[in-house]
Amino acid sequence: MNFWSVLAVLMYATSISAQPDYKDALSKCLLFFEAQRSGKLPLDQRITWRGDSALNDGTDAQVDLSGGYYDAGDNIKYTFPMAFTITMLSWGAIEYGVQYGTTSELQHLQDSIRWGTDYLLKAYSGPTQLWVQVGDAVADHHCWERPEDMDTPRTTTQVNETSPGTEVTAETAAALAAASIVFRVVDIAYSIKLLNASLALFNFSNNNQSSYTGECPFYCSYSGYYDELLWAASWLYKATLSSYYLEYLIEYKSLSTSISEFSWDMKLAGVQVLLSKFYFQGESSLLQYKQQADDFFCFVLPNSTLNKVHYTPGGLLYMRDGANTQYATGASFLSAVYADYLPTTNMQLTCGNTSFSKSDIFGFVSSQVFIHMASIGDILLKERKDPKCNFCGKEGYFSSRCYKKKTNPSKKNQSKGV
Repeated sequence: MNFWSVLAVLMYATSISAQPDYKDALSKCLLFFEAQRSGKLPLDQRITWRGDSALNDGTDAQVDLSGGYYDAGDNIKYTFPMAFTITMLSWGAIEYGVQYGTTSELQHLQDSIRWGTDYLLKAYSGPTQLWVQVGDAVADHHCWERPEDMDTPRTTTQVNETSPGTEVTAETAAALAAASIVFRVVDIAYSIKLLNASLALFNFSNNNQSSYTGECPFYCSYSGYYDELLWAASWLYKATLSSYYLEYLIEYKSLSTSISEFSWDMKLAGVQVLLSKFYFQGESSLLQYKQQADDFFCFVLPNSTLNKVHYTPGGLLYMRDGANTQYATGASFLSAVYADYLPTTNMQLTCGNTSFSKSDIFGFVSSQVFIHMASIGDILLKERKDPKCNFCGKEGYFSSRCYKKKTNPSKKNQSKGV
């Protein structure tokens, strides 16, 4: 689910501009997470065309795995990308909680995070056991039906001591640590529960290092698991300020390298930006991470002489085919956060023969947000011209090629010709 990245960047945009209506777009992004919910839906569910689904998930293994989020347009639950989504939603809440409050969306954001963490706590059913998938991906991809009606296998998969998967366990540890910070003020007991689970999961991850391939070919981690270990350690350092995690990050800093990508698979740029704040606050031992964060922005900013990425003719950052939005919005989010971290307004980012001010970096963020909004507008315009356009939500029309299974009519309504 890449909507976390759009959501995070829109939160920044809402704070600087009233046009386009970023506040409305922000609200709709949060509604997306309600549309993705699995399990028993709450009474305050705002997406009313969704119903309860997959209430018996986990029964094949005698464990309760109901809840959580479906992945993208499918009816599978993958812990790996779901955990990354929760990590990033939490980071957005930590950095921009005040702004979320001014838009009256903070509670909705916290609800979205908690829906995910409640599931992750269920999935972590033992000190060395994490459930990482519910559903048969191949069967699901061959069956186009709503989760409320699905009859495909709900098989479960776990990682454990004998069959570890460090990428997914470390990412889950990061998610729970980040979320523990979000709930520290509003629900301290829940925050402690999240943090304790994160601490245990990190130990499991660190002591049982092995790459996880069980979600291939859908979520193959090509970057390995070292970035997730550093990512989890970084969030645990932020959550606890424990010297253990600081020393871990210093000891294994050689695992961190300069990079031009930030995504569900590659977290190093996130590690580097997150730790830069501690460097700016006086933790000089984290200098390497700050320097590598500088490298990331020098690699992605369009006017940098050190630029290593491509841009579309319209100005959108382009990494590769398939879900390119995550790279553009991920870089935008990190840029907004890093610019906010810079300790003085006149501090410059130097990239070879080019220098960038905080204002320049924020300008890059604004440009990416505007392009995304314009792209959505183009889709809506096309939809108005062609009711059968592959886009959902046009009042008065039912798309015959809607991407989301969840928006399809129920089998009951289909039998009535709806």
